[in-house]
Amino acid sequence: MREVDLATFAAAVAGGATVIDVREPHEYAAGHVEGARLVPLGQLPGRTGELPRTGPVYVICASGARSLTAAEYLARAGIDARSVAGGTGAWRRSGRPVVAEALQRVF
Repeated sequence: MREVDLATFAAAVAGGATVIDVREPHEYAAGHVEGARLVPLGQLPGRTGELPRTGPVYVICASGARSLTAAEYLARAGIDARSVAGGTGAWRRSGRPVVAEALQRVF
């Protein structure tokens, strides 16, 4: 597992990289990197099988703490996981775009 800077991550996103966002649904809905798939940290152990075993998987959260934990877990599971330094907060502060979505409730 390794940590990548925003420039490296931005290039990977532009190239169609696999990105998972390990924040909670309300955080993801408030703004996430386009193309990032929501896999909350608490669900990661049960969803690891959904992730590719070839090529890197970029993991992002709000600040980089949860993504480091997730990337370490994924690396132990044999996935080439890379945590995004600074997370979505740094991504936003750098002026890069995020996608916001309304939360949908199921009744």
